[in-house]
Amino acid sequence: MSLRPLHDRVIVKRLDQETKTASGIVLPDAATEKPDQGEILAVGNGKILDDGKVRPLAVKVGDRVLFGKYSGQAVKIDGQELLVMREEDLFAVVEK
Repeated sequence: MSLRPLHDRVIVKRLDQETKTASGIVLPDAATEKPDQGEILAVGNGKILDDGKVRPLAVKVGDRVLFGKYSGQAVKIDGQELLVMREEDLFAVVEK
């Protein structure tokens, strides 16, 4: 990927959600919600603080993260829909 986010921004790829219920019913795309989990594909250098110092981001490439359903700005790169968002829009890192 040829995308490098600036400062405290990250590039996130949404992870697909299950479209089948536990009982085996297949849900159409219109009935499913946007996934709120994703994988970080790229991170910026860090947040610039008031004193001019740069604080590195707490997330790294490959982390699985939780975010709000309407967080970030959607962009399409090489036919793939990605999200550009600030680190502060992320809720948590999902640890395995």
